[in-house]
Amino acid sequence: MKRILIALAFAAPFVVTAQNIDRSKAPKPGPAPKISIQQPATFVLPNGLKVFVVQNSKLPRVSATLTLDIEPIVEGNKTGYTQMAGSLMRRGAAGKNKAQLDEAIDFLGGSVGTSATSASASGLSTNFDKIFDLMAQVVLKPTFDATELEKIRKQALSGLEASKDEPETIANNVVSRLMYGESHPYGDIETEATLNAVTIADIKKFYGTYWKPNVAYLVFVGDITPAKAKALAEKHFGKWAKGVVPKPVYKAPVTPTKTVVAIIDRPSAVQSLITIAAPIQLKPGAADEIPSSVMNNILGGGFSGRLFANLREKYAFTYGAYSNLSSDKLVGNFQADASVRNEKTDSAIGQFLHEFNRIRNEAMPADEVDRMKNYLSGSFARSLEQPGTIASFALNVARYGLPKDYYQNYLTNLAAVNPATVQAMAKKYVVPGQQYIVIVGKAKEIAEGLEKYGEVKYFDMYGRPTAAPKKQSIPDGLTGKAVIEKFIEVSGAKNGVNGVTDIDMKGTATVQGQALQLSTRYITGKAYSNVLSFGAMKLFEQVYADGKYTQKQQGQEVPGEADDIESAQAETAIIAEIFYLANGATFNLTGIEKVEGKDAYVVEVKTKAGREVTFYYDVASGLKVKQSEVSESPQGSVEVSTLYTEYKTFNGIQIPVKGVMDQGVKIEFNYTEVKVNVGLKAEDFK
Repeated sequence: MKRILIALAFAAPFVVTAQNIDRSKAPKPGPAPKISIQQPATFVLPNGLKVFVVQNSKLPRVSATLTLDIEPIVEGNKTGYTQMAGSLMRRGAAGKNKAQLDEAIDFLGGSVGTSATSASASGLSTNFDKIFDLMAQVVLKPTFDATELEKIRKQALSGLEASKDEPETIANNVVSRLMYGESHPYGDIETEATLNAVTIADIKKFYGTYWKPNVAYLVFVGDITPAKAKALAEKHFGKWAKGVVPKPVYKAPVTPTKTVVAIIDRPSAVQSLITIAAPIQLKPGAADEIPSSVMNNILGGGFSGRLFANLREKYAFTYGAYSNLSSDKLVGNFQADASVRNEKTDSAIGQFLHEFNRIRNEAMPADEVDRMKNYLSGSFARSLEQPGTIASFALNVARYGLPKDYYQNYLTNLAAVNPATVQAMAKKYVVPGQQYIVIVGKAKEIAEGLEKYGEVKYFDMYGRPTAAPKKQSIPDGLTGKAVIEKFIEVSGAKNGVNGVTDIDMKGTATVQGQALQLSTRYITGKAYSNVLSFGAMKLFEQVYADGKYTQKQQGQEVPGEADDIESAQAETAIIAEIFYLANGATFNLTGIEKVEGKDAYVVEVKTKAGREVTFYYDVASGLKVKQSEVSESPQGSVEVSTLYTEYKTFNGIQIPVKGVMDQGVKIEFNYTEVKVNVGLKAEDFK
């Protein structure tokens, strides 16, 4: 009885309160909470270097970041040189080469980094004086060694080569060129030619012109007092000479007056990357920045966005659809993107535009706005737990001329956003009919019907206008089977594989600059193995022998699918097409496409096990130059391809010895040792 009375006593206030609540109405949101943001200590050195210090002694660590506040530079036919300059600064300074710098920094347990417009240092507070000294050496006394420049150039070219087939890279190039043009810094595109044009003189000129203290901010964060930070700044940067830094003015890019549909043809693509973009005039700290952020997050800011709910959840066109709205002191931009299956490209664009129009024209539900405001409020509050956030706030206020209380009032300004404001932002910044619709995909499968969205134009991967791909006619009477048979003939295997009983091939497989060992073996018609190793460690192993198939990754066996087994069995024929001809595969000649700039017959093969693979045969030579097939991944359908770049003849049989496998990561293979009829036995495949 006593427990019942106590329970009733505690419940009474809630019962009384409940009697006065109208639950048919949502409660009014309370006032935005007042927040207190730590203000950094600030001071300016006589040479104009502006210093901020955010002291936080929870951990015995300190970081320092030096940032140049300069206008972006048009790099033109030497695009890439500013980034190369930033990288080169870290590769030698004050008489130390890169190895010596690395050793000195590692010994102190710290890190020092540089970019085109920044330098940073971090480490334990007990060693920070010495780490900061090394950063100062890198900033003030860079060596700019020509040998190191060539290493950087080689890395940059390698990265460029690796990314040239990436849809995201291609889309970024074309979107940038369309929105900003060649005469704007945001329209610069790195190419092999621009990287090769960069000289030491270019880098020294950039450094000498722009690395000045009077356009720089130095920010300390962590276990350091303002007095100690000031002493370090004065000691290491007090004598840094200031200078006049150029402030170029650029013509603001204009929004297109009508929609332009830009197609970049990738003949082997199984997906289209759609990017819808337009430049906008939105500067950091502008009155529209906060409400436009609410609008964009409702439209496509993540899993809860309308684009995601439509294109993924409702129609299953894609694994994700997003939008982004960015402010910038020169020019902002709006972008929305998704990767979709080729056959859904037209429909997906239609749904993007549907959602754009819906957020512009339909009444915005108040609860949807409130949910997003709550989410953004929580994100903002969590960000304040990081000392680096305080520093970035102070830096933004200084760089962009924001009101000093801009971040103090963020939650108040966010709370003031209402449905009408959100809709006004959509009408202002998301404007169908005045956008670029950029599509990276297989033109012959996606182009038809896109003219209803706007004028269709074609571009190459660097944003240069190009002609629409021409569909070449297949010679009368030519069939897929005939193309396959011609390949077998020119390979030297018209009447079999010329007495080849076994082959033992060894070489390298290079992945992102790392050379691995590659071993491939065959017993004609009986066994096949393919092993990728790093030293004594087998990273990947695939074996077919005695009618059995095994596949291992780092020693762990992975179950094989029916098409894996069939594919390995086909390899035992030395020339897989011989197996497919003899085992009920179908061959469909679909057209002629370019492979590495040369015409190739495209033959779609469907095997007895149901595997679908596409082979490409050079029209002139008859040799197979590429094969590709579609694989499913968590990110959707992806193309897995192999490009064959060199053949050599062994016992009258032409065998590919060089090429590139592309599985999202490119693997260059090169067989340097090929032995024929060495007497391999079944036990060699165990």
